[in-house]
Amino acid sequence: MPDLVTQPAELAYAAPRYANPAPLGLAAFGLTTVVLSAINAGWLPPEAVPAVVPLAFAFGGLAQLVAGICEFKTGNTFGMVAFTSYAMFWWWFALLQWSIGAGWLKVPPPAAGGFILLMWGIYTGLLWIVTFRLSKAVWSIFLLLTITFFLLALGDFHYSLGSLPFSRLGGLFGLLTGLDALFVAFLEVLNATAGRVVISPGAPLKS
Repeated sequence: MPDLVTQPAELAYAAPRYANPAPLGLAAFGLTTVVLSAINAGWLPPEAVPAVVPLAFAFGGLAQLVAGICEFKTGNTFGMVAFTSYAMFWWWFALLQWSIGAGWLKVPPPAAGGFILLMWGIYTGLLWIVTFRLSKAVWSIFLLLTITFFLLALGDFHYSLGSLPFSRLGGLFGLLTGLDALFVAFLEVLNATAGRVVISPGAPLKS
């Protein structure tokens, strides 16, 4: 058994190895987004929204918050900001639905929700610019999410593309966004478990 007292300092005080928190955050975001987007796209009835509320609190919100805190621990500024931000987005959505359902708040006018979604679209677009220096996989998620927020905002403002409301189109893009995030989460877990790059997330578009 080695005597740590006589070992070099770098061996005696080796930095701990942390797991990658990104797959947890991506899975939490992706799964919750798919479920809500299925409602927005018309695949599930609006009455299914109450089923999303606890999911948004527990997985979309809490799990992403945990991932964001862990990213802070690893020194990943982008991961910390992104996961924490979208965790709070899901808590906002869940609290809004819960408060309205309990009669604590009145239903806000659609334009109010549209403006909030528009601001989330702008914020996500700014983060998307940053992802040009990250993997193509992460870049694609933020591109799709930016489009989703803008389409949902237009839907709340009662715009439509012919007979197709923008809110439904936003739901379809939301499904693509969530599925993309779930795939990237799978990819990260697969590569980490294999200890090598089995499927590459793609080199950054800009170094």
